[in-house]
Amino acid sequence: MKRSTIVPVVMLGFAGVLAYSAFSGEETVAASTFSDPQSCANAVGSAEYITRESCEQGFAEAKAEHERSAPRYESKELCEAEHGVGNCDTGAEQSGGGFSFMPLFVGYMIGSMMGGGRPVAQPLMPKAGGGIATPAGTAVGGLNTATNIGKTAFTPAATTAGLPPMTKAQVASRGGFGASKTGVSLGG
Repeated sequence: MKRSTIVPVVMLGFAGVLAYSAFSGEETVAASTFSDPQSCANAVGSAEYITRESCEQGFAEAKAEHERSAPRYESKELCEAEHGVGNCDTGAEQSGGGFSFMPLFVGYMIGSMMGGGRPVAQPLMPKAGGGIATPAGTAVGGLNTATNIGKTAFTPAATTAGLPPMTKAQVASRGGFGASKTGVSLGG
């Protein structure tokens, strides 16, 4: 996809996140997304919650959270249908044999929690068709950006580590990555 096509798509996704937060009445928090600790370190001082310590700690927390809660799929094809071609890798070996497939860890988001709490981090992974999201499926505008986002974007996703990977029927019954039951079918 050409860069000139990607930028408007990312901006549209970003606008959607802001519009949802504004109209849902959900409290928002300041947040920044980063592809790696170095891009975060380059932004130190741009917001009070971005410090060298929060960059390193946030990356470690997000990486651990990704391992704990990223969606796991029974096949690479099913994972790629939800996260895009080339955006999945082999996850953990399953107890009955075989492997699950997980979306790639592409970055992390650090948010400033109100009330003086320390910054909180969330992992980010690709979505099919472009964009990025948290393990719970909350869409995030793009990497290496600052925004205000709904506080619920920092709610930890359910644990998937140690559970059987999702089948095609399970993904279809919940409507895909980040969705709840909608009756959407993946076909075949």
